[in-house]
Amino acid sequence: MWELETRVQQLKQQVTENDGRNIAGIGFMREVDSLIDVFYDDIGEIKSISLKSLFDLFLVKCLYVDRRSRDAAILDYLSDMLTRYLWAREMLPIGLGNERLAEMLISLAEETDEKSHFQNLFEAYRKLADNSLFLVGMFPRSLGRRRYGWRRKVLPSPSLDKQHYIRVGRSYYRLAAEHELAQWIGQRQTLEKLSRYFEIYMDALSDMSETYIMGFDMVRIADKMLDNIKLYRRTGDATYLENAKKYAAILKIDNPNLARFLKRRPRAVIL
Repeated sequence: MWELETRVQQLKQQVTENDGRNIAGIGFMREVDSLIDVFYDDIGEIKSISLKSLFDLFLVKCLYVDRRSRDAAILDYLSDMLTRYLWAREMLPIGLGNERLAEMLISLAEETDEKSHFQNLFEAYRKLADNSLFLVGMFPRSLGRRRYGWRRKVLPSPSLDKQHYIRVGRSYYRLAAEHELAQWIGQRQTLEKLSRYFEIYMDALSDMSETYIMGFDMVRIADKMLDNIKLYRRTGDATYLENAKKYAAILKIDNPNLARFLKRRPRAVIL
């Protein structure tokens, strides 16, 4: 697994060297898909990769490949932001139904509506804009609801209103970009783009969250299950059968119905 991180950084290097244009051709896209496949090849194996590189890979897929982004600085900014939030708040092991997650979302919302404790306005604008983008991007299904979680607990004020935090995020990124410190640290153009194209980045983060962080790429999981079934039939190795059962469990397919499912579902192919 040591080469996985190297391959991710090589992709990032290509993006950086071609900043201002998108080079996500067939070969590039195949390499991205190949790297994502590594995480699903052996469902029982723990893959070793830094959190930053993991987010780099997912952002390259969801923003650079899928949305044809051309800005390497945006990819770096968003990757750093996600690493800071998810590492510091230990988000990865937590499910969406966890009350700890509800408390964190409320804490972020309250912090976003209160900027008095920051050392300067630039720091406040940028941090509160990041809060807004993180909320609406990573937890889109948790916003705009009066109730949250498996206990149907009523949220205290402020309510998590999606449109409110979209407006707040765009406004704070614009104010941060206009601050003199933005030019001094070389982030004025990046912050301007985050404000102007806020909803594009929000949608990319939402895809990334639902497909790779809070959920699974179900098409990829189904393909891996089929691959393991075929390998089991070909080799008789019980390891492949166990892997297929694990993939089926993620897909919520009952094992007795697995054969019937396999007959109905066509195999996905890359065109």
